[in-house]
Amino acid sequence: MKTTYNQLAGQSSERINAISDAVFGVAMTLLVLEIEVPEIEGDVTEEKLIQAFLTLVPKFLVYFLSFMTAGIFWAGQSAQFRNIEKSDRNLTWINLFLLLFVSTLPFSTSFLGSHIEYKFSIFLYWLNIFFMGMGLYISWNYAYKHGFIAEDTRDIVYEPIKRRILIAQSLYLFGALLCFISPYLSISVIIAIQLNYAFAFISFK
Repeated sequence: MKTTYNQLAGQSSERINAISDAVFGVAMTLLVLEIEVPEIEGDVTEEKLIQAFLTLVPKFLVYFLSFMTAGIFWAGQSAQFRNIEKSDRNLTWINLFLLLFVSTLPFSTSFLGSHIEYKFSIFLYWLNIFFMGMGLYISWNYAYKHGFIAEDTRDIVYEPIKRRILIAQSLYLFGALLCFISPYLSISVIIAIQLNYAFAFISFK
C-alpha cells in the first residue's frame, strides 16, 4: 500500500506545541501594546498626570482580562498535549485554527478596551473566547477518537478535560450575558471565573 502525503503530514505533536507557544507568547505580548500613554495638553502637572492615568484604567482592566484568558487557554492546550502522544494532519489544522483565534485576541481586546461600555464589544470578545474554547474541545475529542491519547491515561484524563472546557464555556457565556445588566459587571464576573480557573479556588468536578 502506498503512503500518501496526507498520511505523512502533521505527525509531530511537538511541532504543534512549538508554534502554539510562539503564537500565545506573541499574542500575550501584543496585548500590552494596546495601552498607549495619553497625550497631555499644555503644561504637565501632577493633577493632569493622575487624571490621564486614570483614563487608562478600563484598558488595564481589559488587558488583565485578556492576559488571563490567553494564559488559561495556553495552560489548557498544554494539559491536552501532555497526554497526546501522536498527531496527524487534521489535528494539526484543528490546532492551527485554534491559534487563528488566539492571534485575534489582541484585536478583540483593543476593541473592548475602546468601547468597554457597549454590549457589542463584549459580545465580540466573548465570541473570541468561544471559538478558542471550541478549538480546544474539537482538538481533544479528535485526539481521543483517533487514539492519539496515551493508552495508560486516556480513560482517566479524557472526561475531566472535556468537562472543564464545557463548564468554562458555559460560565463565560453567563458572564457575557451579564452585559445586559452592566458591562463592568460582565467583565468582573469573567475575570472572577478566570481567576478561579487559574488558582482553583472552587473545583468544578
